[in-house]
Amino acid sequence: MRATLRWAHSDLRSHRGEALFLVLATAGIVASLLLATALFGYATNPWQRVFTQARGAHVWLHTDRAADTGRLAALDGVQSVAGPYPTASTTVAVRGTRASVELRGTAERPDVGRPLLTAGHWLDADDPDGVVLETRLARALLAQPGDTLTLPGTPRTLTVLGIADSPERRYRPGEQPGLVWAPPAAVPDPGGQVIGLRLTDPGETDYAVQRAVTVLGAGAIGQVSTWEQARAEAQGDNRLLGQVLGLFGLGALLAAGLAVHGAIGTRIRGHLRDISVLKAIGFTPGQVVRVFLLQHLAYALLGAVAAAALTQALGSRVPGRLGDAVGVWQGLPGHTVALFVVPACAVLFIGATTGLAAWRAGRVPPVPLPRPAGAQGGGLSGAARRVLGLPGFRVPVGARVRGRGARGPEVRGPGVRGSDGAGGSGADASPGVRALEVRVAPALVLGWHKAFARRPRSLATVARLTLPLLLIVVAMSAWTTIDRFHSRPEQIGLPTALTVRVDGGADERGTRALLERDPGVAAAYPGVEVAALVPGQTATIALRGLGTRADPYPYALAEGRRAHGPDEAVAGQGLLDLLEVEVGDWVRMTVGDRPQILHIVGRSIEPENAGRVISTSLDTLRENDPRLEPALYQLRLHPGADPDEVAGRLTEAGHGRLDVHAVANPADGLSPLRGVVLGLVAVLALVGLIELLTAIGGTVRESERDLLALKAIGLSPRQITGITVTATACTALAAVLLAAVLGLPLAHWLIDAQGASSGIGAGIARSPSPVLLVVVGAGAVLGAAALAAVPSARAARRRLADTLSAVA
Repeated sequence: MRATLRWAHSDLRSHRGEALFLVLATAGIVASLLLATALFGYATNPWQRVFTQARGAHVWLHTDRAADTGRLAALDGVQSVAGPYPTASTTVAVRGTRASVELRGTAERPDVGRPLLTAGHWLDADDPDGVVLETRLARALLAQPGDTLTLPGTPRTLTVLGIADSPERRYRPGEQPGLVWAPPAAVPDPGGQVIGLRLTDPGETDYAVQRAVTVLGAGAIGQVSTWEQARAEAQGDNRLLGQVLGLFGLGALLAAGLAVHGAIGTRIRGHLRDISVLKAIGFTPGQVVRVFLLQHLAYALLGAVAAAALTQALGSRVPGRLGDAVGVWQGLPGHTVALFVVPACAVLFIGATTGLAAWRAGRVPPVPLPRPAGAQGGGLSGAARRVLGLPGFRVPVGARVRGRGARGPEVRGPGVRGSDGAGGSGADASPGVRALEVRVAPALVLGWHKAFARRPRSLATVARLTLPLLLIVVAMSAWTTIDRFHSRPEQIGLPTALTVRVDGGADERGTRALLERDPGVAAAYPGVEVAALVPGQTATIALRGLGTRADPYPYALAEGRRAHGPDEAVAGQGLLDLLEVEVGDWVRMTVGDRPQILHIVGRSIEPENAGRVISTSLDTLRENDPRLEPALYQLRLHPGADPDEVAGRLTEAGHGRLDVHAVANPADGLSPLRGVVLGLVAVLALVGLIELLTAIGGTVRESERDLLALKAIGLSPRQITGITVTATACTALAAVLLAAVLGLPLAHWLIDAQGASSGIGAGIARSPSPVLLVVVGAGAVLGAAALAAVPSARAARRRLADTLSAVA
């Protein structure tokens, strides 16, 4: 054991840099995996905790006032009900901030879907104007208990008594109204009612919705929301961040394991004589294997422990969502188990890859076998041999084609023919032949030969170096896609920047003229959005009518064509998946008691409502309901116009009749992903650096055997150094090209798959610019060449005695 430790200590002293890089890479990988675990827990558990404590309803049905909702409690599978509660849609404002809300008249604190107070107190019968706000709505309004809310256009005011968490769908500006609990007296003129159903089996949600619609009638149903939709919205971007961290963390772990495997294999080839000596003095194969295995396990364990300790101590102090996620995760029941299991799995994986490479060290014979005289990868090519004998190639220009019986070498047209070095410059060439000398440095040809002569080993090195570079290309594509959401939102389904909602009865022409008079508004598209029951009556979708046939809405299409004719529409990926239809199909839906049949002619990129949106023109909807009036306007701004300034001017010009807010950009919630991508690129670059140093070390060691021959034929130390530098640059160049060829399609597939699963749809992926790819690739190749220059130059200037000792 003492001898094993002494050998490990000696090896550590001679490879300090490599050991440090292995520790840092392991720490970065384990930290990424722990943060991914924290984000997954943060995305799922808080909502699940609120749902469990509140005894949340699995289905919420918005109906008209005449619906007999009392019969729903007797349905099979319904455990209990919440409500019905009278509801009214309105707008509230505080300190200049407005929000669309649903006032829900609640006489007593509900038992099902019970709001969990986080501040203030519940409704007071003695305060008929007191209300309780849902947490997300209160955060958007910057409201606290004691604040006064105004209802624009009316003299009424409401007083905030408390703030509560709810497992229902969260407030999202322009998409989902906020929830306000109020006494029934505060809802004097309800527009409908809502009832919640808590089921005995949550998996039967679709069946329960279908039964409820059958009992009440399709015309009585306004909107249906389920616990699955609420959970998906609550998880939101946090789950995506966790998936990104987990994917890249696992990829980096695989790359690190392969890098360690390659490093040990290269070290074994460089220490065959030392290993043979160890076996000759009594080391068993198991002891030799343990030397390498324990040494690299110690590196991995040190990095994993450091990552776990830093994540536990400092993770919650990271600003932004990552810090919040770690703070919540540390309070969850499975936190301690994950804190030990994730690092342990990473260490075991690195140990497994280390063991495979170390096993080869145990098979080294005690007596070194003589090396074969020829290179395993084959001798030098004809071009390489000619370079060593002559200064360059000869390219005959305009040579005549000789017949089979002619004297001299046969040339079948223009080609490349090297000089034989015997003297003369092609004496057997026909008269009139012009020779063009193209000089190629011997270091370039020999470096290329050295890089790819040993094909199995060369391909393995290129593959190990390609993996981290490939993941870096994927990370760059993710960064570019997020940037495109901000720089070119019209290409990913956000052609407009502002949404304006108007009060009922507003004049369409006057409102549109008011909006288009603003200097920052390029176009105003009138529209309406209603909830529609899907076939089978198991869920509701968003049916939108935007723009007119004369002034169509500029949808971002990923498939098919725009809707021009009657009954034509475009749909989001989420709706196509929900209805199991494709572009070209006809779909039937129900709006109230009116059926609506539309022909899907295109697939649009829909970042709203999980893609469960079908869009047509306002004219098409008016054909089914001539009384339909625009309820909202989508505003496309001139380039350079500030949305906040335009919103302020329109709010002031509307005198309280316009509710103006910015269109939500899904990339706003992905801002933490930029820092995540940078961190992952740094970890992957570190793993790639380890593999590159391993490849350089192996190339330098193998060059020692050829050093005497290269000096004997007259190559200078600078030329010998150039051979190793060229070999390293060629290996890096091959890895860069392979990473670009494989990484770009892989990035598109991963990003589009994520877009399709989220309902936005495929077609959002964007590749980095060619200039950026060239700069990164050139930097990798030049960096590899620079790293190889110092050790190769030192080896080329070794003394003759040292070289003879290395070859012996």
